[in-house]
Amino acid sequence: MKQIYFATTNRGKVQSLKNGLKDYGIEVIHHRLELPEPRIDNLREIAKEKIWTAFNNLHKPCVVLDSGFYVSSLNGFPGSYVNYALNTIGIQGILKLVEGRSRECEFRNCFAYMDENMPNPAFFESVNRGEMSVEPRGEKKDYHWSDLFFIFEPEPEERRKTLAEMTDMEYFEWRKERQEHSYHTKFARWLNEQITL
Repeated sequence: MKQIYFATTNRGKVQSLKNGLKDYGIEVIHHRLELPEPRIDNLREIAKEKIWTAFNNLHKPCVVLDSGFYVSSLNGFPGSYVNYALNTIGIQGILKLVEGRSRECEFRNCFAYMDENMPNPAFFESVNRGEMSVEPRGEKKDYHWSDLFFIFEPEPEERRKTLAEMTDMEYFEWRKERQEHSYHTKFARWLNEQITL
């Protein structure tokens, strides 16, 4: 079984990745590490800085994940500054900003991998579109990695449930529906190809 080290302080992200990779023979080991949060708009550039820091710390096959939350009616705010927004105005503040506006939004994810045989990291990206709820709804689960799960209603619209409102079965069904285009599936297939070369 291939082992990778996930450098993060977010246990929800680790559990989510473990769930995503369990069928691919890839073991995820949590390496608790504070990573730099560059104040730039480009998720790939942020992930690049994080993976170099992680690899130089670990010297083992490792991964990092950087995510942004983009609200159409706010010109993409908070984007890559989502942690700053959550730590200052919180989800209630974000909801206040979109009152009377379009609630369309999306998560963008950039996942990076590096090992000792690579001169540069590999990147895997995905997007999840949806709308913001009018108020926070749902409850925290061990695989939730952001407070935005309380206000993000993923497509298709007929669900009308936030990620935090979904039962375990509903949540994993939603993940399965989008699995083909998720960063962890793209990564797992790529990694397994490298192993068999």
